[in-house]
Amino acid sequence: MERRANVQTFALVFGALYVLVGILGFVPGLVTPEPAHDMAIDAGHGRLLGLFPVNLAHNLVHLLIGAWGLLAMRSLAGSVNYARGLAVLYGVLAVLGLIPATNTLFGIAPIYGLDVFLHAASALIAGYFGFVDRSGRDARPAV
Repeated sequence: MERRANVQTFALVFGALYVLVGILGFVPGLVTPEPAHDMAIDAGHGRLLGLFPVNLAHNLVHLLIGAWGLLAMRSLAGSVNYARGLAVLYGVLAVLGLIPATNTLFGIAPIYGLDVFLHAASALIAGYFGFVDRSGRDARPAV
């Protein structure tokens, strides 16, 4: 059995989590509807589990990011690029979520409230695996 680097396990786990969250965002019983103020895309707008703001675009992005992680985990380089890309993307989203003028991603997807903390945590964890953790990257294959 092939041994995965930590960053590949990260890509697998986060990829699966984001796919799951994307799917859950489409389950009506799990999304508490609320008015979509200043949103160009109001379809599916509400709070996942009553806590996290989502809409159709937000759910689709979660599915895409999850699929990216599941595909990226197949290679070390792909996993590192996924972790680094996620760190930058979610770091930017966390900051944008704090600014009232941009916390709906220009009317496309809600990124305010508790999403800010999830985005910041995702960015920090992804940053660790993408930029800090080197385990498994420098190992040479056994001859």
